[in-house]
Amino acid sequence: MARPIVGITTYLEAARWGVWVREAAVSPQAYARAVEKAGAAPVLLPPITPYAVPDYLRGLDGVVLAGGVEVDPALYGEEDAEDRADDVGEPQPHRDRFEVALAQAAVEGGVPLLAISRGMHVLNVAQGGTLIRSLPESVGHDRHETARHAVTVSVSSKVGKAIGDRAEVTGAHRQAVRRLGTGLIAVAWADDQIVEAVELQGHRFAVGVQWHPERGADNGLIEAFVDAARP
Repeated sequence: MARPIVGITTYLEAARWGVWVREAAVSPQAYARAVEKAGAAPVLLPPITPYAVPDYLRGLDGVVLAGGVEVDPALYGEEDAEDRADDVGEPQPHRDRFEVALAQAAVEGGVPLLAISRGMHVLNVAQGGTLIRSLPESVGHDRHETARHAVTVSVSSKVGKAIGDRAEVTGAHRQAVRRLGTGLIAVAWADDQIVEAVELQGHRFAVGVQWHPERGADNGLIEAFVDAARP
C-alpha cells in the first residue's frame, strides 16, 4: 500500500552553513520522524505565495501546520500593540498568509489537517476566530509556560479516541484560543479551562492541539491523522 504524502509547514528563519547566513525554510526533524513512524511520507512546505496553495494540495494527502512564532494579531482584528509581550517574536507575514490560505483550502477541500501549537492558532484564525495574546495576563498565572502539563479530553472526540480522556502533554505556550472560529469545537482543556485542542465539525480530520504530539512517546494522534490521510 502506498504511503500517504503529508506536507509539513516550515519555519522561516535565518540559518548558517559554512560562511553563509541566509533566510531559510527549516523544520525540526521531530515532525518528519513522527509522520514517517505513523506510516506516511513527509514532505516540507516552504512558505511561498498563497496562489500556489491549490497546486500543493493536489499533490498531498494530508497537511501538518507546524509550530513557530505567533500569528500576527492584525489577522484577527488586533493591531500589534506597543505593549505586546517582550518574549513574543515578531510576526512573519509571509508565513502567516501562506498558512492561513493553506488551512482554508484544506478545510474547503476536505484534506486531513493536523494543526500543532502555532498551527492550532492558524486554524482558528483561518476560521474567523481570535486569540488570547498573553495568557499570564489573562489567567493570572504562568503554568502554561511549563512544557509538561495535563489536559482533559472529550472521549467522543477524534483526539480522545486517539489518546484517551486525560493525557500528559508537551508544549509550553503564552497564547491560546479566545473565540473559536466557525465550525470549530473545543475538545480538550487545561485545568483552568483554557482550550487545548479543537476539531472542525463535519470534516474528515481537521484537528488542532496546543501541545506538540511529535515530541511525545505516544504517537497515537499522528497515527490517527495519517490513517485519515490514506487515499
